[in-house]
Amino acid sequence: MDDIKNRKDVAHLVRTFYKQVREDTEIGPFFNGMISDWEEHFEKLTDFWESNLFLKGKYRGNPRIAHARVDAAFDHSLESRHFGVWLNIWFATVDSLYTGELAERAKHNARKMSTHLFMAIYRDRTN
Repeated sequence: MDDIKNRKDVAHLVRTFYKQVREDTEIGPFFNGMISDWEEHFEKLTDFWESNLFLKGKYRGNPRIAHARVDAAFDHSLESRHFGVWLNIWFATVDSLYTGELAERAKHNARKMSTHLFMAIYRDRTN
């Protein structure tokens, strides 16, 4: 297997990952309930991960706000286990497609991001 090399690889990772997420009984409902235009979402997430992995790109957005909206739309029911499921699917998808420094960075950054997002959601609930 090769490492993640370019936007095309990132797009393939994002699409493969979200296919599995959408079908997951535990976290799929959050995504399927909030996202109406999957093509637009794929582009946004490809921009995000391209920016994240290559430290360049055109992503403009705030994942913390987006995830807080999901939590609010689902009666503040997002739990750390949901982020764990997301992370396990991400790791399995990365490992099934790529190997190398950027593949490892994708997993490391996802781990940090999931922890940060859950803690921000939890903090916002108590304020």
